[in-house]
Amino acid sequence: MLACKDLSVVIQPSGTCILDRATAQFMPKGLNAVIGPSGCGKTTLVKAMLGILPSDGEVSYSGEAVTQSLDLQGKLSFAPQFSIVHERLSVEEALGYALDLCVRERRVKEERLDEILHRIGLAEHRDKRVSDLSGGQLRRLGLGLELVGDPQTLVCDEVTSGLDPRSEDQIIAVLQRLRDEREKTFICIIHNLAKLEEFDWITVVYQGVVVFQGALDTMNAHFGIPDALHLYDQLNEQPVEHWRERWTAESSEDAPRGEFAAVVSSPPPTALAQTWTLLKRRTLLFKRDRGYWLLTLGITIGFPLLVTIFAWDGIPQLRGLALDSGSGAVEQIEAGIRYRVDALEMASLVTGLILFQVILLTLMGSNNGAREIAAERQIFEKERFAGLSTLSYASSKLIFASLIAVVQGIWMMGFVKYICEFPGAYLPQAGVMVLSCVSMTAVCLGFSAIFNSADKASLLSVYLVGFQLPLSGIVLALPEVLVWICRPFINAYWGWGGYFGSMRDTRLYDAYRVDSNEWIPTTELAAIVLLLHFLVGAAMVFWGCQQKRWD
Repeated sequence: MLACKDLSVVIQPSGTCILDRATAQFMPKGLNAVIGPSGCGKTTLVKAMLGILPSDGEVSYSGEAVTQSLDLQGKLSFAPQFSIVHERLSVEEALGYALDLCVRERRVKEERLDEILHRIGLAEHRDKRVSDLSGGQLRRLGLGLELVGDPQTLVCDEVTSGLDPRSEDQIIAVLQRLRDEREKTFICIIHNLAKLEEFDWITVVYQGVVVFQGALDTMNAHFGIPDALHLYDQLNEQPVEHWRERWTAESSEDAPRGEFAAVVSSPPPTALAQTWTLLKRRTLLFKRDRGYWLLTLGITIGFPLLVTIFAWDGIPQLRGLALDSGSGAVEQIEAGIRYRVDALEMASLVTGLILFQVILLTLMGSNNGAREIAAERQIFEKERFAGLSTLSYASSKLIFASLIAVVQGIWMMGFVKYICEFPGAYLPQAGVMVLSCVSMTAVCLGFSAIFNSADKASLLSVYLVGFQLPLSGIVLALPEVLVWICRPFINAYWGWGGYFGSMRDTRLYDAYRVDSNEWIPTTELAAIVLLLHFLVGAAMVFWGCQQKRWD
């Protein structure tokens, strides 16, 4: 059976105890209800037993100690209060992807999908979008998502809360059928005391203390009440220590009988298979999120156009300027110029346009990564609890966001270079532009993994992009000490330096050097630094995904 002994949860740094030495055991193959006044610690008890919240004390399942959530994978599943699922998927797609993440055999997945749809009563709604489901249907879908791994025990946090009476009855009926036909065990946090007669075993939590466990009739007799509706009034008549001592003296007389069935779990899909499933699902969600892909398409196409607009007056001069390799003498450049601007002004224009491109690419990278993980953190935590590999999830996010960044970098470089006819080889320039966008994407994706709030991750990413221009030292002069402190971390500087460094053998580069003695990195060095930025961002992603970020 699932049990805990002397389980406590203390909030730090205040030291407030919200669960105090709780001892409980639950009935196998039955419906267990966890009740108590609002804020009494019901959800805290459940999450502490599942390893979601840090706690002190002992937890066991079928007599074996549970030290972390991983110990319960394949045996127990957790359904949060509100269904956590991508709203743009259909019912069948949501269940299908969940099955792909935890079941390896294709035949088993097909059979289990049809079985789950019929058991939760959503077979006729299999093609309906999640966003179009009613509250009761969403709760049933939430149960279905927990059944994909065929766990023996399901923990449901307020599975019927906020539902109309008919939907509430439907949910309880589903639980009862699964108990009777599949011998499943359910531990349900509920608020409706009138429904306690439908449950086999009741756990009462009061002020962070378990003060009773047993059948409904036994509970009424223990508290001296005519029915369950009078329970909370009775609890408030005495301090919590009174109820604790009274239950401690009686608890050994009424313990649940039976054991959980042995769980033989099939091998989960490989990390590579999970990564592929996540990429397919993310691609589908991207296609269906009209606002997001239109924004991505708009900035991908629009930002290069913006660069050429600012360069419009200088394009004729750029096209006519002799930019081929020469002796390097500035005098030769000046002799060949027949335009209203001189070589220094043209060099300044080109370097400014390069920097403008890089800044816009960092903005694209921020858009790619800032909200990607934080916005669906609860879905990830739920799927990780069910067996999703952290490596697979982090890898899928890096691959998906980086692919978008690669397209954006190539398009930016190719379009502007074609219009403005910048000198230099295509390959090194494309490589630097791609790395600028990809590295910023990875760093902002790292912020998204570290924070569970999409707003916080987005805000920090915006600040990071905003500091690129002033701290690069290209446009605004910085104190010498700040230059070398800041520059290693400034994506825009290395993108600019790598791109402009590819023009070393041109007269345009020589013209710029006449007015500036500033050190400019080679394309190779800039690429290495940007690659290091990417690796730092990737490390942030993997580390952040390893941390628990339950809401």
